[in-house]
Amino acid sequence: MKTIETHLSQYAAYHRDWRNIQTHLVGIPMIVLAVTILLSRPVFTILSGWPITPALWVASALSLFYLRLDRRLGVLMAAYLGLNLLISHWIAQGSTTIWLSSGLSLFVVGWIFQLIGHYYEGRKPAFVDDVIGLIIGPLFVAAELLFLWGAYSQLEASITALAGPVRRRPPARSMDS
Repeated sequence: MKTIETHLSQYAAYHRDWRNIQTHLVGIPMIVLAVTILLSRPVFTILSGWPITPALWVASALSLFYLRLDRRLGVLMAAYLGLNLLISHWIAQGSTTIWLSSGLSLFVVGWIFQLIGHYYEGRKPAFVDDVIGLIIGPLFVAAELLFLWGAYSQLEASITALAGPVRRRPPARSMDS
């Protein structure tokens, strides 16, 4: 199994423009919530009354994956996914129109943010080359937020060494072009 450094640096290589990272900080959480909402139906109830949904199965599998990569980040991601499950369950209890329009709206707007970011980046999304990028994206967002807050500096240094530095401003254009 790949390490967290390998996963995040491969993903980060597609995300070195600061504007792309900023759009991902908005777009990816929207997409994660959208998918969780859309997977919150149908609801199956087990004997103890706990609602079981496809969203719960997916969130559980992702949480285990993240926990295997890094214990502390895995706990953070599990808590984040749990919060998404609570919000999604509440939305899914509404009418079909509310459930579907909420999920689809968040999904579309989230992807618009993503595409704008990749326009700035000048590079296609990571998942085009490796579908695992779809599940590394939320972890990337969590890691980037932690880096902004000064946490996980050793992980940030490893990712920067492998993927290169984040570009804080557009590259200078030549006067000849």
